[in-house]
Parts: sequence; C-alpha cells; structure tokens
Amino acid sequence: MARGWESKSVEEQVEQQRASEQAPKAQPDEAGSAVATARQLERQALELQRERILDERTSSPIRRQALAAALAEIEAKLAAL
Repeated sequence: MARGWESKSVEEQVEQQRASEQAPKAQPDEAGSAVATARQLERQALELQRERILDERTSSPIRRQALAAALAEIEAKLAAL
C-alpha cells in the first residue's frame, strides 16, 4: 500500500528532530555569530524589499506616495543596521 502525505511528513519531522538533537550545541562564540547571521539575513531581506519597490512602476500618484513612504522606511531600517 502506498504511503500518504501525512506519513511522509511525520517521517521527515522525525528525521529533522534526530538531526537537530545530534547537532552540536551552540557555544558562546557561536552565539555572536548567530546574531551576526540574523542581522545579515535581515539586511538581505530589506535590500530585496528595496529593490522590489524601486522596480515597481505605477501611474497612480497615491500608489507612488505609498511606495515612497515604504522606501523611506526601509532605508531608515537599513541605516540603523
């Protein structure tokens, strides 16, 4: 009999749990690295949002105003990082 999606999902979750349990625990030096990685990921996400806004074209003045406000907010967050 073929296995259903649910059994495959449960099996994958069990394998992921085992892998995470076998993974070495974070050391104090790695904690700083985790923070740096999180900041880098946040910066990348903000830069992608910025690029999407810059690429968007619209003839609506209201939409352009909303895009300008969103762009200003993203650039402020990037400057704070």
